[in-house]
Amino acid sequence: MIKAADVFRVFQPHRGKAIVIPTGTSGRQWRDFSTDEKRDLTLGGAMGQTTGAALGVALGLPNEQVVLFDAEGALLMNLGVLATIAGKQPANFYHFLLDNGCYATTGGQPVPNAEHINYAGMAKEAGYRAAYRFDDLETFGAQVGDILSERGPVFVAIKVVPEIENEPIGRRQRRPMRSRAETIRVLQEELGITGK
Repeated sequence: MIKAADVFRVFQPHRGKAIVIPTGTSGRQWRDFSTDEKRDLTLGGAMGQTTGAALGVALGLPNEQVVLFDAEGALLMNLGVLATIAGKQPANFYHFLLDNGCYATTGGQPVPNAEHINYAGMAKEAGYRAAYRFDDLETFGAQVGDILSERGPVFVAIKVVPEIENEPIGRRQRRPMRSRAETIRVLQEELGITGK
């Protein structure tokens, strides 16, 4: 298994100008690695809905590469989105799934059937153009650049080490984070989009 921080470290040199959308625990970790915060779209608290939102960004901005760092717990809450993404075939969409086998943000409860689910297989069978599975950093690092040059939608499942946050929800220390509205406004400015 790979540490999520190492996934981000290896991915970052290949990011280019991609819009990156992290969800769950990865959203907080991603901030330590991002070198282009204006092109980060954080949707904290949207568990189960970030994948659909990321698809909307990819469809709405077809000339921009969109990279989602998803979590398997969140994806399982809205698994039908795989079929929707495959049906829309967004060529600019790269769906990275960080699979830690648990709900890390709520205390580490196990994800049902975590050891037996083949998320990459599900995405491929749903109709993604390509799907990959990684559980070692060296292989992932050797292929990530080529994967990001493929036509999407592409799905990349990565087994990561659980980093469990055991504090009860509501008692965690809040880290400074831009509001969704502020995040969207900053991204709109970066892309030169005007409107409400």
